[in-house]
Amino acid sequence: MTEKPTCSCGANEPKRIIFPCAGQANVGQLTNLAAIQLTEEGYGNIACASLLAIGAENLITNALNADEVVVLDGCPMQCAKKIAGAQGVAAGQYLVMTDLGITKGPSKSYTNDDIEKVVTACWKGEGRKKDSATPGKKDGGKDGCGCGCGGTC
Repeated sequence: MTEKPTCSCGANEPKRIIFPCAGQANVGQLTNLAAIQLTEEGYGNIACASLLAIGAENLITNALNADEVVVLDGCPMQCAKKIAGAQGVAAGQYLVMTDLGITKGPSKSYTNDDIEKVVTACWKGEGRKKDSATPGKKDGGKDGCGCGCGGTC
C-alpha cells in the first residue's frame, strides 16, 4: 500500500478542537494539562468547555466546522461530553482519564507520566470514532490537500 504524500502547506492536516473538562480533581486537571501539551505539539487547539456551556456562538460554529472535536473528561461523570452534546457538538475522539487507569484523587495528585499517558493516547487515536479526522475530508478525500497544489507544495 502506498502512502499518500503529505502537503507541506499543512492544509491536509485535520483541524481539531480539544475540550478538556478541567475539573477540580487530579483527573480534571490532567485533561487541561494534556490539552495544553497537545496544542503545543500541534495536535489541535485547546478550547474552553465553560465557554461552550454558555453557548458562545463563534465557538460552537468553530467546533461544528472542525474536522474533529476531541473531548477529554476526567471521570465517568462525562461533564465535558455532556456540555458538548448539549450544544450539538459530537466528539470524534473521546477519552476518560479514569478509563486510562488513572485514579481520581486530590487536585495535585498526578505525575508527568500521567500527562504523557493522556497525550500519547490522543496521538495513538484511542477513543476515536472510525470515520473521524480523515485528512483530505474537506475535499472529499481527493488527491492533494485541496489548496490547489496537487500535493506538491
